[in-house]
Amino acid sequence: MPQASTRNRTVLAVVAILLALGAGLLVGWLWRGTAVPTGDRAAVEKIVREYILEHPEILPEAMQNLQKRENAQALSGIRDQVHAPFPGAVLGNPQGKVTLVEFTDYACSFCRQSVAEVEQLIAANPELRVVVRDLPILSPRSADAAKMALAAAEQGKYAAFHHAMFAAGQPGPETIQAAAQAAGLDLARAQRVIADPRIETELARNIDFARQLGFNGTPAWIAGDQLLSGAVGQARLAEAIEAAKKG
Repeated sequence: MPQASTRNRTVLAVVAILLALGAGLLVGWLWRGTAVPTGDRAAVEKIVREYILEHPEILPEAMQNLQKRENAQALSGIRDQVHAPFPGAVLGNPQGKVTLVEFTDYACSFCRQSVAEVEQLIAANPELRVVVRDLPILSPRSADAAKMALAAAEQGKYAAFHHAMFAAGQPGPETIQAAAQAAGLDLARAQRVIADPRIETELARNIDFARQLGFNGTPAWIAGDQLLSGAVGQARLAEAIEAAKKG
């Protein structure tokens, strides 16, 4: 299946090149899967081959532009929902004008490494609003930690628990309890919130968002129209944030 996906993307990139060359009719044939007359096919192949040989940079550029369009399309129908956090599950400036969305899992070592980077980004950007979407996909204990995190958000202590949980190590009954205590949670109140069906609903929504956006691991990020997967590093995130500021 990955080979088919790569081939389709390459075809789309070639379509972009043909459009750039003004070969509209030929693009129509290619896009609809209609048989291209032999003479025209040979002409197309010759034009594309010569153009790529003369301008090899066009393929990466076309693929990048295609990726941007795909990202924008994937986000278009769910952007407002993804940007709207579970009440309180926000880091940085809750009213900030620039939004960075982070999908995270408390059992993810790369997510743990990203904590300090996100804090530095927040310090450097007073208008940065980080919407954290808990995506517990690595272990059942990930879900337990994510539920406690949302309970902490309900008490206005999301950031405190978020940092304490990552500092505590891998999620488990003892580390989750220790992080909750370190964050100053009312544990009885937290357990009542965890039992509320909206907690399971929120985690299911996060998993569905990730599926729609093509994220299959953590951490994953959204800044503007850019979708980033993995521990991309502070510098790359900073670039994406700056691009989002410019619209």
